[in-house]
Amino acid sequence: MKIKKLSIDYQDKKLVDISFEVNKSLALVGQSGSGKSLTLKALLELLPNGMQSKIEIDSDVKIGRSGDVALVVQNPFTALSPLTKIKKQFFAPKERIEQLFNELGLDLALLERFPPELSGGQLQRVVIAIAISQKPKLLLLDEPTTALDPQTRISIIELLKELQEKENFKMLFVTHDIASAQSLCEDICVIKLGKLVECGKMTNVVNNPQNEYTKTLIEANFANREYRK
Repeated sequence: MKIKKLSIDYQDKKLVDISFEVNKSLALVGQSGSGKSLTLKALLELLPNGMQSKIEIDSDVKIGRSGDVALVVQNPFTALSPLTKIKKQFFAPKERIEQLFNELGLDLALLERFPPELSGGQLQRVVIAIAISQKPKLLLLDEPTTALDPQTRISIIELLKELQEKENFKMLFVTHDIASAQSLCEDICVIKLGKLVECGKMTNVVNNPQNEYTKTLIEANFANREYRK
């Protein structure tokens, strides 16, 4: 899907003005305040009052709360109602829920539990199951591994890749963590202050960044990691 133009304005100030294409999996990477989360909210038609967006899209994907677009949020502990059983938080047939639980490696007994009774990894899997239960064409990921421990983070990323092959959805992953983006996505766009400064194949951009801002982000991400091209 091609976003030919996405712009967000607030009080005559343009906060975001970008164009990009999600072929299979795209990471939108930038620091806090760069416009990543606003971009997701615009695609979901959930911008705060006072902000206005204009979107030109070349795709059969319908933005907003149409069922074509679904979101996995950053913190699974706040994503679900704590006083409602897991099974009551789905809007999908029982057969579909059971299918997804099997694909996600979740015990069906968890459907009878409340969210506070689950671990962070289990909760994030449930949130993913809810998001894709309606078979969206585009899955939006708002830093879905940030609140997880390193081992669980790796398992969730691997799980998302497996689910994409089975369920056939596109992914737009917004994050400040280039290492996670590199593990999950084929393409990358780097955003700074509402503008794209560099886009391309993940391997090409990470190994040979052309923009100074991109270089700074990569150096900061891998400063404390063993990294080889």
